[in-house]
Amino acid sequence: MLSRYLTVRKEVSEHEIVIQKSRFIAHIKRVENEGEAQEFIQILKKKYWDANHNCSAYLVGENDQIQKANDDGEPSGTAGVPILEVLKKKKLKDTVVVITRYFGGIKLGAGGLIRAYGKATSEGLEAAGIVERRLVQIVHVKIDYTWLGKVEKELRESEYIIKEIHYLDIVEVEVYVNDDQVSTFFEWLTELTNGQAGLTKGETDYLEVLL
Repeated sequence: MLSRYLTVRKEVSEHEIVIQKSRFIAHIKRVENEGEAQEFIQILKKKYWDANHNCSAYLVGENDQIQKANDDGEPSGTAGVPILEVLKKKKLKDTVVVITRYFGGIKLGAGGLIRAYGKATSEGLEAAGIVERRLVQIVHVKIDYTWLGKVEKELRESEYIIKEIHYLDIVEVEVYVNDDQVSTFFEWLTELTNGQAGLTKGETDYLEVLL
């Protein structure tokens, strides 16, 4: 698993721009595999069956091992590849983009098409929102209620992020901690609570930070 990587937010996004009377609608989705990417493309082709083109590109895999681009009737290399190049330039992973074009009557030429599809992709990604996914350790902190105020205050003022607080017989606070900071976190909490906190490592998970 990668310690950190960039991708788009989980929600499917749609963003439209108009260039020389042609409508370019960017559809963007985070995917886990190539099958999901292909399914998303086919769904949009059916939905926008009346469009002149539904061009697409996607990057999938930890090492970007799956890369595909499709011009869908536009001149070769003027649509799918520019979309893919924007994804690569922004270092995004597990992302599929479909640009739906409704021709407005003005021909853009090869250079104009490349710029248009690149711009539609860039603006679409900005609207979708890019996140950094960081692999973190979830640490379980068990404390007596008398320590809750101090511990919660210190945590919220620190670089660590509280995932959840469980109010049981004793309080259990779940905290996201970067994998390389677990030892430091344990030492800090132990000193903060005079050794009264019970600290255990839980599962690993990805924490998403909007850039």
